Amino acid sequence: MHAVLHALSITGSMTWEIAWALILGFALSAVVQAVVRRSTIVRLLGDDRPRTLALAAGLGAASSSCSYAAVALARSLFRKGADFTAAMAFEIASTNLVVELGVILALLMGWQFTAAEFVGGPVMIVVLAVLFRLLLRDQLLHSAREQADRGLAGSMEGHAAMDMSVQKEGSFPQRLFSREGFTATAHVFVMEWAAILRDLVVGLLIAGAIAAWVPDSFWRTFFFDGHPLASKLWGPLIGPLVAIASFVCSIGNVPLAVVLWKGGISFGGVVAFIFADLLILPILNIYRKYYGARMALFLLGTFYLAMVVAGYVVEFVFGGLGLIPDQADAMIPMEGVTWNYTTWLNIAFLILATVLLVRFFRTGGREMLKMMGGAPVDGHEHGRHDPH
Repeated sequence: MHAVLHALSITGSMTWEIAWALILGFALSAVVQAVVRRSTIVRLLGDDRPRTLALAAGLGAASSSCSYAAVALARSLFRKGADFTAAMAFEIASTNLVVELGVILALLMGWQFTAAEFVGGPVMIVVLAVLFRLLLRDQLLHSAREQADRGLAGSMEGHAAMDMSVQKEGSFPQRLFSREGFTATAHVFVMEWAAILRDLVVGLLIAGAIAAWVPDSFWRTFFFDGHPLASKLWGPLIGPLVAIASFVCSIGNVPLAVVLWKGGISFGGVVAFIFADLLILPILNIYRKYYGARMALFLLGTFYLAMVVAGYVVEFVFGGLGLIPDQADAMIPMEGVTWNYTTWLNIAFLILATVLLVRFFRTGGREMLKMMGGAPVDGHEHGRHDPH
């Protein structure tokens, strides 16, 4: 019992440490998504030119989602006419180049990891685009499109199909600060929380259990700690495999990344581990449903290689610049609730979250929650918000 309580106390401390950062990140994301229409995204992603992929990455970063919703949305974009490579770039950015992930990485691990996220993410997209150009055959892409058009359900289909943006015309400030803008922001904010909550809780529980029960000596042996070159080479190779086996995706894998970093995995290994949220076993099964078994295996191979390359790039670039923090300074939050700046920030942002939550339920939010796991739909997106 003592061991269980110790693990739960670590989980609680981690949760308290990152609560305000999560609320801030999702609030900023909700503001952007409230004024960016889904139809605009589809129109801009019609090919795989560098400029288009850059737009896909930017739009994906502004359309943060849980990994399941991001994968479902990428298929929806592909079915509506977006280029497959651009859709995959959008998918990567929407889970790995988002504000809330960067804030939490900085809070728990250091600003260097946030910088590595925003360097490694574009590297991964570039590598993936090159691999698709070299290896993706028209026949496989045609088969994937046919399978996608069958519309088999994966996960979070209803959430991915919802376009909760403001539909009225006007400038960015006019749309954002209108009654409809307030409602749209509240809807996006709460729905994003609902989408990632399961994975976040699971990730925190797993991280707490591993931190409490698995000795550091095991991880240091596993990651070749004490052998600098071997550790740097091994980290990006093994990081994604640990992520695949952990079943934890989206922001939920950051607490586990803290434990692995403290345990001795390399800097590049942490980055590759975080990027592998799109290759966990349940999502690989969804790729099989969406695009067919052959394309699922193709995505597994190309995504994995792109993650490994991105891990190596940030490892050696940041290492060469002397920007890799000392693992000995890594600390897993264990203090719990104390009267410090974290507590005051949590109080302030919990008030903001409460205001948005009240607005959500007063404007049809309960019905939207019932729809978020529904089957995929054809035609127009559903889930328009009530403007009042």
